Amino acid sequence: MIRLWLFLLCSVLLIPLEARERPNIIVIMADDLGYGDLSADRKGAPRTPSAQRMADEGMLFTDAHSPSAVCTPTRYSLLTGRYAWRSYLQDWVLSERMPLLIEEGIETLPAMMQTGGYVTGCVGKWHLGFGREKDAY
Repeated sequence: MIRLWLFLLCSVLLIPLEARERPNIIVIMADDLGYGDLSADRKGAPRTPSAQRMADEGMLFTDAHSPSAVCTPTRYSLLTGRYAWRSYLQDWVLSERMPLLIEEGIETLPAMMQTGGYVTGCVGKWHLGFGREKDAY
């Protein structure tokens, strides 16, 4: 966990000064993390000082809904703003070496942020396919 925070800190320090005029936006998508699992959400939960500090100094959203019970369609929906069942994935998650789930030409959240002058990055699991269908196998 300390490595993740150090990476995020270094990433923020490397952002050009003109980009720092915009508020930083950090999206944390965690499997099986529910409302009340962090001390920022609920009194009596395990202490999470870093999450508590981010909540105290920023915005805390307390009403969220997931488009799916599993990670792949949820991640797809977060990045594209579309329900995953509008893609070729009609149930469950992608298996290894499947083609990209996000169709070429679909605007994603990071692309929209970049047009607004933000520098974007992703740390963690992708699990949204690898390349075009002919290249994926």
